[in-house]
Parts: sequence; C-alpha cells; structure tokens
Amino acid sequence: MPGSTAPSGGPEPAVPASAVERLFRNEYGRCVSVLVGAFGDIDIAEEAVQEAFATALDRWPEAGVPPAPAGWIITTARNRAIDRLRREASRAGRHTQAALLNARDEPAEEGPVQDDRLRLIFTCCHPSLSTAAQVALTLRLLGGLTTAELARAFLVPEPTMAQRLVRAKAKIRDARIPYRVPADADLPERVSSVLAVVYLVFNEGYAASSGDRLVREDLCAEAVRLGRLLVGLMPDEPEAVGLLALMLLTESRRPARSGPEGALVPLDEQDRGLWDRELIAEGQALVRRCLRRGSPGPYQIQAAVNAVHSDAAVAADTDWPQILRLYDQLLAVAPGPVVALNRAVAVAEVAGPREALALLDGLELGGYYVFHAVRADLLRRLGRVAEAAAAYEAAAGLTGNRTEQDFLRRRRDALPDG
Repeated sequence: MPGSTAPSGGPEPAVPASAVERLFRNEYGRCVSVLVGAFGDIDIAEEAVQEAFATALDRWPEAGVPPAPAGWIITTARNRAIDRLRREASRAGRHTQAALLNARDEPAEEGPVQDDRLRLIFTCCHPSLSTAAQVALTLRLLGGLTTAELARAFLVPEPTMAQRLVRAKAKIRDARIPYRVPADADLPERVSSVLAVVYLVFNEGYAASSGDRLVREDLCAEAVRLGRLLVGLMPDEPEAVGLLALMLLTESRRPARSGPEGALVPLDEQDRGLWDRELIAEGQALVRRCLRRGSPGPYQIQAAVNAVHSDAAVAADTDWPQILRLYDQLLAVAPGPVVALNRAVAVAEVAGPREALALLDGLELGGYYVFHAVRADLLRRLGRVAEAAAAYEAAAGLTGNRTEQDFLRRRRDALPDG
C-alpha cells in the first residue's frame, strides 16, 4: 500500500498507521469493486483507491477517522479518479474519455442485490486469462494482497508476479472483458475457475502466507460471503454447495486454532468445545445435500472429510479409515501431489508412519512447507530425530507466516536429544 508509514515529526498521531492498514485489509476489495463498476477500468480503480488510502494515512492522524471510513475512501478515490481522467482526457483519447463518461454520480457503498464484488470476481476469472492469473488478480483486487505476498503464496519471484498482474489487467482492458455476472448459459464453463479462486481466497485467510497473524479473518469472511452468493446464484451446482460446506466446516474450527497468545494449535490438540457448532450443523447439512445428488466432485469430497472430523468429540474418536476412503476417492477424481500428501496423513493414522513416509517419496513438493512439516512429524514418530529436526527447519524456512514458523520451530526444539 502506498504511503504505509506514518508521517515523521510532530505530535504522536491520534490514529495509528495500523488502523488505516486494517481498513485497507478489510475494505480494499469492496472499494476497488465499486470503483471498477463506476469507471469500467481496473487500473484506474486500483490506483485511485490506493491514493485514497495514502491520503487517509496522511490526514486521519490529525483530523480523526470519519464516521463512515469506507465511504470516505470510495468518495475520495472517485474524486481522484475523475481528476486524473479529466487531466488525461485531452491526450489519452477515447479510452480515457469513455471511462470518464462511464463514471456515475455517486457509487453505492453497499449492493445487496447488485453485488460489485461478485461481478469483479467473474471478470477476473474470465476464461481468456490463465488460472494462475485469475487467482492472483482476484486476490490482489478483492483481498488487497501485495505483489510480494502473492509471490510468496505462489512460490514465484516477485517480478514474475508483478508481470502476471500487469498482463492480466491489460488483457481485461484490451479484450474489453465485461464487468458482469455471466448469463446462465455461460455459467458452467466459468464456475470451476470462480470456485478455485474463492477457495484460494479462503485458504489465504485461514492460513495467511505471510505476516504475524495466523488468520486473516477478513479474507475468510469474504470467501464465505462469496461462497454463499455463488450458491444463491447457482443452487443446482453441487461443487458450489460443496465448496461452501468445506469453508464452513473449516471455519468452524478457527476459534480453537490458536491459543491465548496466538500460538498455532494443531487439529489433534484443539479444544473441540470451542468449535462453532452452528457452522458445523450448516456445513454438515450441505454435505448431506451433496450426497443426495450423487455427483461427487473435489470440493464435496473435501467437505465430507471435514464433516468426519467434525463428528469426533475428541481426536481419538476420528474415523480415520473413513477419511482414508474419502481421500482414495479424491485422488481418483482430482489426482495431484497435494492430495497424495493429505492422503499420506490419513495412511499414517490407519497403517502407521512408516507406510506414510514411503508414500512421500517421489512427490514433487520440495517448495511446499506443509510437505516438510508432514515429513518432519512422520520422522519424529519413527524416532529419526536428526532428520525430523532438519525437516522442521526446512518447513519453517518455506513459510512466510511468523506464527507457523514459531510453531514448527517449537516442534523442532521439543525433539528429544538424539
């Protein structure tokens, strides 16, 4: 975010920079969506919103936070965009003039029926864009992730991610990809990309790829909100229902996922009395709805796995054989190394760590910190202490999230001398 440091000199600011940063994280996507709807241009919208946040960072410490801060950002961004377009209209030609003419008098802050963010996600997930570009652009525009955060999440150099974003936005502009929810006839071919993006937004929120916080509640909430909208838009699409169920069942465990000091608590050590029973009931009902349709897909199967976890009052009661059968089904429907890794975790519970460790050989996941964390745990259980310590350190070195780093290094430090 431009200007993310507090102004130097003068009295202590009444509004800390962190307050503006939180608003940026929570409201950036909505503000950009409204401005894209107003001007029809992603670059104009994004630059104007960033300028508005920079202005807030400069003014609010002295003037105070306005009563409706998100509305202030939207109005300021809109005015900045109009000023820029007017300056450029004479020399930039028809494109800039069209954007200026398209600007509405006053963009609405809320859209309970005409949802700007849902329009934006379908625009970002247009089939002319690569899947990687779709996901990155949506996380950038709806989640406010920086280019550096996206690069870490996708395990690519930052310049590569920057170019990916530039090319994606240029393609949307040059191809005149419409800012709208597709017609019913076009939904099926677009739904898989949209669901993938929503799930990755949720995952970035539930296990933030960088920073001090384990969870970004704003992204989790946004992904669930978008998931509900998609189910409302496509009630007969079982994978949309399955994705919503998966997110709700996963989200239900969030209150138990960190301790009083914010430390990560793994699934088998969580206080299940803290799990959100309302979300579990809703998620399990959606899983049963999917089962009645008899058309299983990856999100539905993953939701079923989480439903089995949610049935166990204590970790020891978990039906691991059933989970293993579900992973067998998932591996057949959506084969891939991450699915194979998750299946190996279930194998460890059913057949033991030695059999599971053998399954990890050959998986090309050397850059994925979870692979090393799983391997470390299996090695620890087998008493191979030195190898486990090295694997824990490898895992900690591959995640940008400080809470996860601390957890992995505590596990390493707790290993017996050997």
